[in-house]
Amino acid sequence: MSTAQQLRSPRTGGVAAAMSALILAVLLASLDQTIVSTALPRIAEDLNGFDDIAWVSAAYLLASTAVTPVWGKLGDMFGRKRLYLTATSVFLIASVACGLVQNLPELIAARVLQGVGGGGMIVLTFALVGDIVAPGERGRYQAMFGSVYGVASIAGPLLGGVFTDQLSWRWAFLVNLPVGAVALAIAARALPATVSRAGARIDYLGSLLLAATATGLILITSFGERWGWTSPATLGLIAASVATAALLVPVERRAAAPVLPPAMLASRTVVFSSLIGFLANAAMFSVLVYLPTYLQIVHGVSATLSGVHMLPLVAGLVISQSLAGRWSAHAGRLRPILLGGLLANLAGLLLLGTIGAATGTFVLGLYFLITGVGIGMVPMVVLTTVQNSVPAADLGAASAVVTFARSIGAAFGVAVFGALLSNEFADRAGGLPTGGGFDAARPDTIAQLPVAPRDTALDAFAHATATGYLWIAPTLAVGVLLALFLKPARKAGGEGRPSDRHTAREAAPAA
Repeated sequence: MSTAQQLRSPRTGGVAAAMSALILAVLLASLDQTIVSTALPRIAEDLNGFDDIAWVSAAYLLASTAVTPVWGKLGDMFGRKRLYLTATSVFLIASVACGLVQNLPELIAARVLQGVGGGGMIVLTFALVGDIVAPGERGRYQAMFGSVYGVASIAGPLLGGVFTDQLSWRWAFLVNLPVGAVALAIAARALPATVSRAGARIDYLGSLLLAATATGLILITSFGERWGWTSPATLGLIAASVATAALLVPVERRAAAPVLPPAMLASRTVVFSSLIGFLANAAMFSVLVYLPTYLQIVHGVSATLSGVHMLPLVAGLVISQSLAGRWSAHAGRLRPILLGGLLANLAGLLLLGTIGAATGTFVLGLYFLITGVGIGMVPMVVLTTVQNSVPAADLGAASAVVTFARSIGAAFGVAVFGALLSNEFADRAGGLPTGGGFDAARPDTIAQLPVAPRDTALDAFAHATATGYLWIAPTLAVGVLLALFLKPARKAGGEGRPSDRHTAREAAPAA
């Protein structure tokens, strides 16, 4: 590690205080991807924007994904603590703006700004863990954040519903301010500081091309089905995304400080880990987003009770995250843990492929538990594998590559599963008075049918959900194949220079 990048220990509070600030920040950023979902109908009604309401969620996802690699690289160049505090401040300012808007265009613009801050909070948090703890301990701490993601995926919709019904949808955004202010104050005092690199230069053109590519990919996955996969808009976006990605390669090779260092992207560890993260997140979000819908439609439970039914999945996720984090302290165990998680996740998807309208609560809970165990063992092991394979100076960029791949994977999984679900349901319920289609945003659509067609529709929706998971399962099989050829760094600290690894260990506070 260069002298400019050496760390200064946290002034007070040590690792525990620093981690508490980071966990709060990740909780806020991840909640804002889910908390809005149950509030969207009320937001559309109050702001008179039913036609464009999908942009409220898409704007956040688009912005947070597009800026992830940029935040990561800037953190490497100018100090991660400084950039982290900036990203958190942007997120909180945008949260207040979201709670005070008067029309839908204002809300969409505020969500874009909120996504810019949220994307920085997520990736810089992952990189800061690499600053705070020694390489061999990263997996244990990264596992905490994976558990936060699982909790947020269930708690977000529930909190959104509570705020909308009991207070106002605006509190889904305003609640970020007091919690975020506490996290910001702790972070300012407890996080270790890094110093800017001398003569650091920003890769403006590479950052612009990367953001454009990410924007195109998110728009395609979010709106491709609505616009039509062969429509001029979708085909134009595909062509533009391919063009910007192709231009990015020579630009990064010539850049003095590339936002995506070509040498890092040539690493099989980085590439394979990122692909595994993409595939695992695609499968994970198809589960987290659509299983609650299945429970509400087929089993007739409320949004709150659907979260209760999902608790076995969250329990499996939290337990396996914790165990995987402890086991991953030994670099030689990373690949077995990753394979075990992928295989358990694959088994869970295959089991979910057998569910029907009559599947009992106990059986569902067992399937959810197995799926949760598989989900929990993968993401942070992937991130730890990459962080341990690069020099400390590239921690931000490496974390950003994995986070970027996972974000695109999440959007891809939700879009593909949604298309599979809609098409399969249309095939099975084409003769029903639903018009042959189903709007997952309206769980009461089937409930309003007469008894006989309603039973047929419920059975059709259950089978459509199961079929979707059978189609998604092969993505995990591909992940297993990639993991078999993945070679994590044999020694914690990675492929960087020995001096880098030595300095990193000396700089890390004792856990």
